[in-house]
Amino acid sequence: MAIRIVRIPALSDNYIWLVHEPDSGETIVVDPSEAEPVLAEADRAGWRIGAIWNTHWHPDHTGGNAAIKAAHGATVIAPAAEAARIPTADHLVGEGDRVALGAVEAVVMETPAHTAGHISFHLPAEQALFCGDTMFAMGCGRLFEGSAEQMHAALGRFAALPPETRVYCAHEYTLSNARYARHAEPDNDAIVERLETVERAREAGEATVPTTIALERATNPFLRAATAEQLAQRRAAKDSFRG
Repeated sequence: MAIRIVRIPALSDNYIWLVHEPDSGETIVVDPSEAEPVLAEADRAGWRIGAIWNTHWHPDHTGGNAAIKAAHGATVIAPAAEAARIPTADHLVGEGDRVALGAVEAVVMETPAHTAGHISFHLPAEQALFCGDTMFAMGCGRLFEGSAEQMHAALGRFAALPPETRVYCAHEYTLSNARYARHAEPDNDAIVERLETVERAREAGEATVPTTIALERATNPFLRAATAEQLAQRRAAKDSFRG
């Protein structure tokens, strides 16, 4: 792996991703919910943040944009379909566009459902995916502005990525997702085993992301949904699940 990726916990359960390409010295940050921990980590590492990549407009993904821009002169790269809701945006992107981090290239994937214009950033050469709130470890985002059909299509695109692809989602939701996954697929031994692993990790105060496409293929009931209808049923059940 040519790039360095630093996980920065923020707010109550967010993760911000600070990404550095050592050959060029370039650094970007993905979905900064707040600026202070990002600026502190960049200062500690001696990195200057050249760009901010936003996956969608929600404030817990864009709240740090303005302060990071002011401190580092960073360019905000954001989904074109949500331009009106991200006033700090400088460069708007959509399906198939490419953005660079030094010599490393990210391909923009339009993955709407959680929000109407949600995008994800796939770095093929680095086998990395920054998917915001479209997919979580063992879960998916709520369907606030889109449909189950859109989410099913987006997760299908993720499932088709190489199994070793590391998935950098934006929240620590894995324990509650794993408990629902066991309910949704009680005979799935891989889910039972992963739930035990996640419980141990959270009891020790450890993070459970990044995950991988291979793990999600085996244990994510939303990515594993055979149809959009089944995904919709599972999403509705998860929204009210209290297990």
